Amino acid sequence: MTSPSVTGTSATGSSTTGSSTTGSSTTGSSTTGSSTTGPSTTGPSTTGEVPRGDLENRLGLTVAEAGPRRVVGSLPVAGNTQPFGVLHGGASCVLAETLASVGACLHFAADGGTAVGTEINATHHRPATAGLVRGVATAVHLGRGHATYEVVITDERGKRVCTARMTCVRVPA
Repeated sequence: MTSPSVTGTSATGSSTTGSSTTGSSTTGSSTTGSSTTGPSTTGPSTTGEVPRGDLENRLGLTVAEAGPRRVVGSLPVAGNTQPFGVLHGGASCVLAETLASVGACLHFAADGGTAVGTEINATHHRPATAGLVRGVATAVHLGRGHATYEVVITDERGKRVCTARMTCVRVPA
């Protein structure tokens, strides 16, 4: 599991800004703050700090809003295509897993835990060939030991590109 820091807008819609230093912090159920610039070997702190991994940096993945119940992010199609010029299905899965993992990490951070992914599946509905795709991870189940999210990925026209489901388990931080 790799998890990015949170940048962009908070759940309340206000803009966030920050430096590129140590991570992000939470206020209530939304996460706002600064971004990290490299990988981290630690999970989120109880304050909601979520490290950013190398894969998210390489793919251009950004997270705009994050909380235990809903996480929103995007990924550019350019640079993440398969040989036929469409968004690679693996890139969709990375977006889905990242968003669900961020939500699960924030959920389990409340009691000092973190999350690791145990299962992901994805159905690819239509190709995306340009622009950004946007993913919205919505909690389906938030338990003491498991968290499951449905992730809907759409293109810039709002057309569904992929639907994924991700389950994470709680592990000690």
